[in-house]
Amino acid sequence: MPVEDAARWLLMVVVIPLWVLAGVADWWCHRRTDIAHTSGWPENVFHWVLLAEGGAALLAVALLEIDAAVLLLVFACFLAHEVTTWIELRYTTPLREVQPGEQMVHSFMEILPLLLLALVAVIGWDRVAGLFEAGAPDFALALKAEPWPASYLVGLGCAVLLLNVLPLAEEGWRCARAAAGAGRAR
Repeated sequence: MPVEDAARWLLMVVVIPLWVLAGVADWWCHRRTDIAHTSGWPENVFHWVLLAEGGAALLAVALLEIDAAVLLLVFACFLAHEVTTWIELRYTTPLREVQPGEQMVHSFMEILPLLLLALVAVIGWDRVAGLFEAGAPDFALALKAEPWPASYLVGLGCAVLLLNVLPLAEEGWRCARAAAGAGRAR
C-alpha cells in the first residue's frame, strides 16, 4: 500500500472516528461534573467554537485537494483549537474540577488534530513540498478529483450529528435551563 493511501486510511478509519468518540466522551465528562451549575453556558460556547474549528479542518481535508493552502488552513485550525482550549481551561478550572479521566479525554482531543495535520502533510506531500523547496507552493483551493466515498461522508456526518452536535445542544439546553433557574431564584 502506498504511503499516501496508508495515511488516508489511518485518517479515515482511526483518527477521525477516535476524534468523534473523544468528543462524546468529553460531553459525558461535562455531564458528570454538572457544568450547567458550575461553569455554565460560557463553557458550552467554548465547546461549540472548538467543534467549529475542528469541523473546518475536517471539511477542508475531506472535500479539498491537499495542497499548501489546505495544509496551512488545517494548521491554522489546529492553532486556533489549541488557543481556544487554553482559554477555555483558564475559564473552567477555577469553576469546576477537571478530573483525571476528563484530562485524558482532552489529551486525545488535542493530539488527534495534530495527528490529522501530520497525516494531511503525508497525503499531500508532493503538492505541499513546494513549501520546503525553492519552487512556489500550490495554494489553489480545489475540490478533490477523487472524493472520499459518499457513504463515508454521510456516515461521518451522521456520527458527528448524533455524537457531537446533539450532545452539545443538550449541554447548551441544560446550561440555559440552569441559568434561567438561577435568574428566577434571585
